[in-house]
Amino acid sequence: MVKVIGVRFKKAGKIYYFNPKDLELSVGDRVIVETSRGVEFGEVVIGTKEVREEDVISPLKDVIRKASEEDEKVVEENRIKAKEAARIAEKKIEEHGLEMKLVDVEYTFDRSKLIFYFTADGRVDFRELVKDLAAIFRTRIELRQIGVRDEAKMIGGLGPCGRIVCCHTFLGEFDPVSIKMAKQQNLSLNPGKISGLCGRLMCCLRFEYENYCEEAKCCDACKEAGEILNVESKVITPLGEGTVVSLDKEKGIVTVKLADNEKQKDFSLEEVQPKGD
Repeated sequence: MVKVIGVRFKKAGKIYYFNPKDLELSVGDRVIVETSRGVEFGEVVIGTKEVREEDVISPLKDVIRKASEEDEKVVEENRIKAKEAARIAEKKIEEHGLEMKLVDVEYTFDRSKLIFYFTADGRVDFRELVKDLAAIFRTRIELRQIGVRDEAKMIGGLGPCGRIVCCHTFLGEFDPVSIKMAKQQNLSLNPGKISGLCGRLMCCLRFEYENYCEEAKCCDACKEAGEILNVESKVITPLGEGTVVSLDKEKGIVTVKLADNEKQKDFSLEEVQPKGD
């Protein structure tokens, strides 16, 4: 068995494991660790625990020390310097006429590397840009192209629910999301309603998908309704024709917007029939 702790370097970032050695660390502690890209500053999010050696990616890097107030100041200075670096880089990108959008810039803790994150529609020849940036900042330069989901994760913003997007607040990694998940939850398949800020399917479609799969098996009536009725389906009710607004399989209730007065009313599954073509 090997003793490890889990460290996160960014808010909602991926968790990496390190060897705490003889240090007594708990969740919330700030630490200085050795990584493949240099010395970094991170936060302990998983306390000391023992795992099997085969479950650890070797070599397991060490925690150098618990972070001090001076280390915290260095991190803040790096953030300020990174903002200035971003302004300079944007000017250089414009000078070189490159079709790329700068998203974020960060220094490693020891300032041994300056990383520029950008998006672009295709491949970009940024060799001359790297030379200019290296001459200005006198450190190793890395330009890393990211996708639209990573861009949304870095920048953040409000989702359709009115809350800050999940990827920016707590999702450490992206899980696959498919249109099947929206269909299973009887959601509108309008791309504008089920897409996030990144333009891809919303990550939250996955959160309750398994529950809806289980609910679909609860009874024959629910299963039949799930196969026939969907949001925006045209139906016939005891009060006339209407359009399905929502479908609660667990309770066996269909909410319909009536065509004659546009009022919404709840009906049981047995009361509603799909309208024929």
